[in-house]
Amino acid sequence: MTGDTLETIARWQEAMRPPSIAALLAGLGPLLPVLDLIPNAAIFIKDRQARYLVANQTLVERCGLKSLQPLLGKTSAEVFPAQLGPVYTAQDMKVLEGGLVLESQLELHLFKNREPGWCLTYKWPLYSQANEIIGLIGISLDLQAASKTHPAYKRLVAVDEFIRQHFNRPLSMAELTAIAGVSAAQLERYCKKVFHLTPRQMIHKARLEHAHRLLHSDMPITDVALHCGYTDHSAFSRQFKALTGLTPRQYRQATGQD
Repeated sequence: MTGDTLETIARWQEAMRPPSIAALLAGLGPLLPVLDLIPNAAIFIKDRQARYLVANQTLVERCGLKSLQPLLGKTSAEVFPAQLGPVYTAQDMKVLEGGLVLESQLELHLFKNREPGWCLTYKWPLYSQANEIIGLIGISLDLQAASKTHPAYKRLVAVDEFIRQHFNRPLSMAELTAIAGVSAAQLERYCKKVFHLTPRQMIHKARLEHAHRLLHSDMPITDVALHCGYTDHSAFSRQFKALTGLTPRQYRQATGQD
């Protein structure tokens, strides 16, 4: 899904202001089957209480469910793993209560096999004709699928592999551009096209994936931070919370490791 597509959706929800959420859903009826045909993108609409009203098959599968019905009328806190579900619902409430527009939020998800997966999440408030927030619409892009047809794909795979091998130390843009054989601006542009991430987000992603696994052990959190390339505990905690909504200690407690 391209940036142009996301911009179109944002313009659509701004222009198409229905009298109520029920009217919005009634108008969407014929389009709902199409949403199930979009791979690697979880699409959803929620009401003012952050409960699912619409969701496509990708989201159903991400929640580990076999059908849509058990998802409807529930919040993320009720369907996602305990360490992350409440975080998503709290994020929803910021959109619903404060009109926050969330764009390109890199987030850690735990899929049905409880392995970490990464998504870019977008959420927009839905307004009525009376200019009142009546719900939200969101898209969460699965980052496991790279654009392998892009001409720069092979170069960027080398960059990705280098990051995964050396994430536990400081990495410079000069190192990454030398591997790819492109300028910093080109690397930034190509990474967004192929992996939907900036080089800096790719580094954070590699570090946090490793941290997720280490936090399931009894390793002290300070040591986890050092093993993942962070200079101190506080820097690690800030970055971990920014991407998961929880501090490392809260995350460990939620998984029963503390």
